[in-house]
Amino acid sequence: MTVGHAAGVSLRDTFHGSRRSASGGSSCWPFNRTRYGVHAVTTTEPSPAATARPSLRLARERFLAGCPLPGGVPEEVVAAWRRARFFGVPHDLKEPAAAPVRPPESALLGAARPVLDRIVPALGADRSLLLLTDERLRVLWTAGSTPGLDACSVLAEQEVGHNSAALALRTRRRAEVHGPEHFLDRWQEVSAVSAPVLGPESGQVLGTVTVASRLCAERAPHPQAALAEAAAAAVETELRARAGRAERVLLDAYLRTAGPDGTGRETDGADRGTSGADGAVRGAERVAPEAERAAPGAEGAARAAERATPGAERVARGAGRAVAAVDGRNRLVSDGAQRLLTPKVLEALERVAVNARRGDGVGEAGLPEDAGCTAQVTPVRLDDGTVIGVVAVLEPLGDPMPSASAPPRPPVGLTGSSVPWRHAVGRAVELVRSPEPLLLTGERGTGKSALGRELLGAETVQVVDAAQDAGLDRTLPAWLADRPLLLRHAERLAQPGVAALNSLLDTHPDTRLLITYTPGTPVGPCLQRLLDKLSARSVTLPPLRERTEDIRELLPALAPRPALGQPPLTWTLDALRALELYAWPGNVTELAHVVRALAEHRRVSGPVRRPELPDAVREGPAARPLSPMEHAERATILEALRRHGGNKARAAAALGIGRATLYRKLRGYRG
Repeated sequence: MTVGHAAGVSLRDTFHGSRRSASGGSSCWPFNRTRYGVHAVTTTEPSPAATARPSLRLARERFLAGCPLPGGVPEEVVAAWRRARFFGVPHDLKEPAAAPVRPPESALLGAARPVLDRIVPALGADRSLLLLTDERLRVLWTAGSTPGLDACSVLAEQEVGHNSAALALRTRRRAEVHGPEHFLDRWQEVSAVSAPVLGPESGQVLGTVTVASRLCAERAPHPQAALAEAAAAAVETELRARAGRAERVLLDAYLRTAGPDGTGRETDGADRGTSGADGAVRGAERVAPEAERAAPGAEGAARAAERATPGAERVARGAGRAVAAVDGRNRLVSDGAQRLLTPKVLEALERVAVNARRGDGVGEAGLPEDAGCTAQVTPVRLDDGTVIGVVAVLEPLGDPMPSASAPPRPPVGLTGSSVPWRHAVGRAVELVRSPEPLLLTGERGTGKSALGRELLGAETVQVVDAAQDAGLDRTLPAWLADRPLLLRHAERLAQPGVAALNSLLDTHPDTRLLITYTPGTPVGPCLQRLLDKLSARSVTLPPLRERTEDIRELLPALAPRPALGQPPLTWTLDALRALELYAWPGNVTELAHVVRALAEHRRVSGPVRRPELPDAVREGPAARPLSPMEHAERATILEALRRHGGNKARAAAALGIGRATLYRKLRGYRG
């Protein structure tokens, strides 16, 4: 069995037991590989390939015949065969039933083609096949040849069954499929290895790079696994460099359309590259030394793209035209457009931009009926014709919409549109209509008290805090019986307080009472009986980590109102991603502290960028639990990167380690 998932996925490794050496111990094959500077060791205990392959072939034949399978067949292999059968893929398929037209030129293909063209001469084109697929596993580019793969135009499991590209797309790491692990007859003599290509900004899988060859005589890893991973890394590097160029083209198109009197500002969706420690960490995670050598100049272009950002942040002067340039990640909006762009209009424009980037063409903007404006949309293209976004000129319908300098903000206690949050709020609204007590539970800082104030009426509710008066002997006597009562921190109630609360419920059964309770601390028997009594009318609020999609709605509600003439607090897309990835142990309360601290203490203009966030939020969570030593080491490396302006070479030199070691350690913290 393969130890350590960093070395990739190979289902064949798990079939059969270990081969015993002459001394009776297990014989292991160490495998060292490097991608992004990662040095991983895979320890395996396989049976000889000559024995394993006929056994797996026999298992596949019995599966196709509907006979019971022999013992020891890996469950993952059987599950893959069953999926193919469920999808109706015939094992003797010659070509996919639905052969789609090859997708048009895309950003992925444009970035990958020059990289892969440089790799082809080293491929051994008469023995191997190199393929690039998109996120739908449609084949975008091929070179070389391998029997059985020449005519493939799609590698989706629904069309061709189990294969390495589909496995890499699903697992987000290198994957190998060999011979009889495939479902199709035509691939029984094929070994393939695939590596995912991750987006430089989103981290989403954009496609895969696959190297296929005749069935390997030796066991995993595939002899060209390092080539597949280096190719994927080089494509990611080129994508990163081109992203900076695309942003400059979008900015130029915006400025041409807005005109000299209509310069605009970059809004909260903009993310014009990264700098400092943030850029270094993300770059270190994605770009391997091999990839830098495979795509010479790409990293330098990426750094140049990162440096060429300050000019994009311009404060508007004068009215100008109502112009918005969007590409699904960045937004450039003039002051005139700020008055017309509602969230629904902006969402419609970004939908058009995303569709255009995917090659679906630029259609109608499809603005909502109550938009109050029309939009004339024009695609923005690179020199090679690739669409990277759109520029929209907005025109008001009828009388111009009045400018609202300080639009009303929704209360924090009700802000959020995620399913868990709306379900909890809806249930609470339903229960609070009746005069019986209501119990709100949830982790610390989830917004129980804020929601309680909104439910009972913030103007009339009387708040009692058990954390300050555990016996309720000071606050309850001052309570006015005709006012709703909000009791906070019920977990802090002492026994006299519980008795006083029970007495209140007996004497005033129709009191509008809402109680908040944070689980986690031991409670006495009296309080436990009270909680049990209220359990039928209780609502549990979800923690912020379970409704991260609400963070973007919470930010403007939590930010203090700006001073007269000052713009509201906005955020780059990279900063928003960091906020959404953080676990928020303090939930909404912790988020509110971060937002208010930034609003009160930051001394720079423009959107909040990731380097401005607190260390814990900026660095993001580790993908696995770290030991105390690893925590200290990680903090030291990140501090060195910040101290040297994100320069990885200088940071490594200051730490006394090689740059490859720095890459490896950073990748190791990600699991």
